[in-house]
Amino acid sequence: MKKVYIYTDGACKGNPGRGGWGTILVFGEHEKELSGGEANTTNNRMELMAVISGLEALKEPCEVVLTSDSTYVVHSITKQWLDGWVKKNWKKSGGVPVPNTDLWKRLLAAMAPHQIEWVWVRGHNGHPYNERCDMLAVAAAESVKEN
Repeated sequence: MKKVYIYTDGACKGNPGRGGWGTILVFGEHEKELSGGEANTTNNRMELMAVISGLEALKEPCEVVLTSDSTYVVHSITKQWLDGWVKKNWKKSGGVPVPNTDLWKRLLAAMAPHQIEWVWVRGHNGHPYNERCDMLAVAAAESVKEN
C-alpha cells in the first residue's frame, strides 16, 4: 500500500463569506497542489473540503498521514464524534442536527478505502506545508466572486 502525506487548510473571508481550501499531496518526491473556493460558505466547510478533496484525489487505497490545523475536523474523527453522529442519525446531543452533514457523508465515503492517521498541527505556526496550504486557501478565497 502506498504511503501518502496529505496536508490541508481552509480559509474564509467572513464567516460565512468567500471561502477557499488548499491541499497538498506528497508521495515520495512528488507533490500535487489542489485548491478551490466557494462564494458563500464557512471556514468549517472549507476545512472539510480540503480534506475531502485530498482523499478523493487518491486513485487507489493508500496509507495516509493526513495533517490539518482544524480541530473541528481532526477531533471529529479522533474523538469519535463522527461515529456518534452517524449512530444518532446525524444528531448531536439534545437532538440538534449536525452542521455540514452533506460534507461529513462525503468525507466518510472518501475515507473508506484508506488507512488514515490523523495529525493536528497548530495553524500559522511555521509548519511549511500548513503555511503553503494556507496560502492556497487564501488565494482561492480571494479569487471567488461574491454573490
